[in-house]
Amino acid sequence: MKPMNSRITKNTLLIGVIILLSAFQLTAPKKVNIVFIGDSITYGEHSDKLQPSVYALEYLKKKTGINLNQSNQGVSGRTTLDFLPGESDFNNTVKAADAFYADADAQLLFSIMLGTNDSAMKGTHGAPVSPQQYRDNLTTIVNELLKRYPNSKVIINDPIYYSPNTYNGAMYLQEGLDRLQTYFPEIETLVKGYEATHPGHVFMGDTEAFDDFRKDYKFALRPEQGRQGTFYLHPNEIGAKYLGMKWSEAIYKVLAK
Repeated sequence: MKPMNSRITKNTLLIGVIILLSAFQLTAPKKVNIVFIGDSITYGEHSDKLQPSVYALEYLKKKTGINLNQSNQGVSGRTTLDFLPGESDFNNTVKAADAFYADADAQLLFSIMLGTNDSAMKGTHGAPVSPQQYRDNLTTIVNELLKRYPNSKVIINDPIYYSPNTYNGAMYLQEGLDRLQTYFPEIETLVKGYEATHPGHVFMGDTEAFDDFRKDYKFALRPEQGRQGTFYLHPNEIGAKYLGMKWSEAIYKVLAK
């Protein structure tokens, strides 16, 4: 049964959209192309119902009048190491971004959420990734994106919660969940650094979804069978809608500036 104090509800989604749209400014660009970079949570099993990026665009398109397009570059099991320049996932991202960047009338924006697989104890590329290495990897990724697309904007979102018994093909458990949360201040430090070196280009994204999913994980995440029982890692349709709303709020704030 859904908890009485659940924060991820239909009313929450509606209120969030109303707040988001009430502040819309005509100074925002009329066309925006967005590349979403991430792991299986972004990928959403290639089902529109489980892709937060689909809902992020829906929330923005319906009321703002902005022409938005997206390329979902989420890949299951990926860490920040997989998106370093030269890696195949980064090359695929570049192909998508090149096509978007050729449109001189559109703003190119990258929305990044990586870290879940970095935090694993073992079983993913480079795991476990230390907080310093995580920030260094993100910095390398962002630097290359800004070098290739100097007029682009980059948003970095905090990863979301997973249950402390998560153990599928990779081992996460409580140690991984603890490590995941050490990445949050690294993202904040990274963004603050870019405020000085690349003002107006790199922004803090969502920082609230982790706590909301932690409180409502059985309501917003899908139950999956693992080596330590039923675990919760990937958003269900409700969770995908909620995460999409949080991403849309972050995107809107950047566009409104």
